[in-house]
Amino acid sequence: MKIGDVLSDWLQPSAGMPQGSYLGPVMFIILIDALQPGCLTHKYADDTTMTEFLSRSAVSSMQLFVDELVQQATDVGKMVNGRKTKELLIGSVVKDPPPPVNLSGTPVERVTTFKLLGVHIASGLKWTQHIDAITSKAASRLHFLKQLKRSGARRDDLLYFYVTVIRTLPEYACPVWHSSLTATQTKALESLQRRAMRVIFQDSNYTVSIIRAGLDTLESRRDQLTECSLTICTGHSPSLSRTDCNIQETLKL
Repeated sequence: MKIGDVLSDWLQPSAGMPQGSYLGPVMFIILIDALQPGCLTHKYADDTTMTEFLSRSAVSSMQLFVDELVQQATDVGKMVNGRKTKELLIGSVVKDPPPPVNLSGTPVERVTTFKLLGVHIASGLKWTQHIDAITSKAASRLHFLKQLKRSGARRDDLLYFYVTVIRTLPEYACPVWHSSLTATQTKALESLQRRAMRVIFQDSNYTVSIIRAGLDTLESRRDQLTECSLTICTGHSPSLSRTDCNIQETLKL
């Protein structure tokens, strides 16, 4: 501890950091920084994703990488949760899969789809399950929009609820999956906003409703968000400048 120019003596803690303390997240980041296996690794909070690219007829080294990660975690006093660890194969390797991976002697479950940071990723890189999850979750929130309408909430409040609570679902991480959607999936997502506009304006004409609300179609917004994401990542876009990527709307109340 430091107060002014005075430093306290060093003390050895006998337990973990108190929940909610400033030092807790810092210490955790320091500890997981030591997890550096020999393959491509992405870490976000307590999620660690290990990736290996295999060419045809190549031998997988994922077991060696997993063993290395387990040893590194053990060295810093951490333990890898085997029940939450999954293996997902993507691409042609599915036809000729490598041997199963073991975590401390226990086989790691090999799955065909997995939820990673809120996005359902399938081995065939199809987005059926992810879109189904979005529409199901959004439908339940549309129920609360109807309840607000019945309780006499003002139109501007209904619009803000829709924009902040419901529309965020079909836009989360959309640059990852938007360009791969089928026409049916695009229509299913757009129907979420159609239903919301019908509740708010009680008007069957979708085009008129979004004009009155000052909203774009969901497909149009995903196009803009995807292009902005590419602009930020690459620093170049044929139609957008970096300053155009603050997508703003004025709700017409």
